Amino acid sequence: MTWLLPHPLASAVLLALWLLLNTTMSAAHIVLGSAVALAGGWALHALEPPKARIGRPGAILRLFSLVFADIVRSNVAVARIVLGLGGRERTSGFVNIPLDLRDPYGLAALACIITSTPGTLWVKHDPLTGMLTIHVLDLIDEGDWLRTLKGRYERLLLEIFE
Repeated sequence: MTWLLPHPLASAVLLALWLLLNTTMSAAHIVLGSAVALAGGWALHALEPPKARIGRPGAILRLFSLVFADIVRSNVAVARIVLGLGGRERTSGFVNIPLDLRDPYGLAALACIITSTPGTLWVKHDPLTGMLTIHVLDLIDEGDWLRTLKGRYERLLLEIFE
């Protein structure tokens, strides 16, 4: 049965999403959504994603609360920059951060965190050296960004994914 449904949960989620987005439970949409769900499950199987090892649910909650607070704080800071409040010159720039994190899911989570925080952007990651390059809209202190990413995010992601 696994040849037909190699990833049954992913296929079920795709079918449910198809029906929700089309806001109908007609037979035609159920058949079409099932075909899309089967194709999606087969495509996911062809990609052969590595198994995720998630540990420490408490670390997940701490990370979520830190990221939420940082996103709110960053939204306010970027709004002040856009509105011209603060009265000082802004300097944007690139920051290189050496990472110890190697888990692909941990790196994907870090990319989502960095990119979803206004004023920052994941630019490049070198998997051989572990060097991450980010762009910061208002770069004041590179050391502060290094401490923030390694001490707040990477430390918790290492607890969760390794």
